[in-house]
Amino acid sequence: MKINSISSFEAKLEDIASDKSISHRLAIFSLLTQGTCKIKNYLKAQDTLHTLAIIQALGAEVSMDEEFVYIRAPQYIKSPNCILDCGNSGTAMRLLIGILSAIEGEFFILSGDEYLNARPMKRVSEPLKHIGAKIFGRDEANLAPIAIQGAKLEGFNFTSNITSAQVKSALILAALFAKKESYFKEIELSRNHSEIILNKMGACIEYLNQEKTSIKIQPLKTKLKAFEVCVPNDPSSAFYFALAACILPHSRVVLKNVLLNKTRIEAFKILKKMGAKITYYLDNDEFESIGEICVESAPLKAVSVNENIAWLIDEIPALAIAFACASGKSVIKNAKELRVKESDRIKSIVLNLQKCGINAKEFEDGFEVEGGEAKCAKIKSYGDHRIAMSFLILGLKCNMEVDDCECIKTSFPNFIEILKQIGAKVGD
Repeated sequence: MKINSISSFEAKLEDIASDKSISHRLAIFSLLTQGTCKIKNYLKAQDTLHTLAIIQALGAEVSMDEEFVYIRAPQYIKSPNCILDCGNSGTAMRLLIGILSAIEGEFFILSGDEYLNARPMKRVSEPLKHIGAKIFGRDEANLAPIAIQGAKLEGFNFTSNITSAQVKSALILAALFAKKESYFKEIELSRNHSEIILNKMGACIEYLNQEKTSIKIQPLKTKLKAFEVCVPNDPSSAFYFALAACILPHSRVVLKNVLLNKTRIEAFKILKKMGAKITYYLDNDEFESIGEICVESAPLKAVSVNENIAWLIDEIPALAIAFACASGKSVIKNAKELRVKESDRIKSIVLNLQKCGINAKEFEDGFEVEGGEAKCAKIKSYGDHRIAMSFLILGLKCNMEVDDCECIKTSFPNFIEILKQIGAKVGD
């Protein structure tokens, strides 16, 4: 796909992709409820539609109209007569491993596309096997396809050496079915949507310290309450257009109805440190903090980032574009998790920036970028939606050609439409 540069833009964007993390979770958590759940603004992208198909295969009744997705959970989760296809979604696969491993006597097989089936699952399967889960797969249940024979699980006291909301959520879901209370601890706070949502549904998940890195999970005594929720817009998706406003002089964008959870807006804070003018306006905090973000262009300066990496892991490819347009040398460290995302994002970022004439150096746990004048290049996306979108945004400044942009539909189906809305010329 080719994109031509534009000089500047001003826009108010309301139709940003709704939040992927929350959409996946609401669909999966609905399996634990009694009654009909109503989800407004559910993300209708490839990955989240795969998740709806999976819960339907597990016995849920799923329907939708223009406004809502309706889900009525089955009385019991039963073995499906098909493989459960998670598409490209690590969130779906890891959370489903957690919940399905605890469904006694039932059998499940999870698989995905070629990229997902190369991503590590042992971080979830190994602690679950220690408490009685029966999980099988390639490389000792590290690689999908993953087969699960549901079993009664023990309570656990587990400390994770990976700061991962997916690991935490999988363990929480398993703990809801365990014989007794369980304890989970992580090095630093990861995204906390699962705890927030499940507690509002009636689960008992208690924070044990001020940092909220240690939790206690009580097993469910009854089914959870059905819910009606409106999914906010995804800050990870909104960030691409914040980036565009920052790198194009005299540009301004207002991003509406965006999730403002502190574990999800760290990348915006990094942009502000680099010199961007960013203002937040809170509209609603009944379910999660939701509001608008106003971003105005300003000259960017280099920055070093080595903290709260788990809060901005999805935005790092886009941040790398900001680094390439900033004055000075920027560094990302402590981000080894980038190696096991939809692509090896450290390698993907560095190789593509080098193609654009930007000095970039790869580290084992991050990279270094020296800001400069980016040139038009042919970019390889590696089937990774975030690499593809990040370099299309750079194309707004210097023209670009990016291969395999079909992957963008996994998370942001109308991304190209919004690019056109702000004045970009995009085509094959």
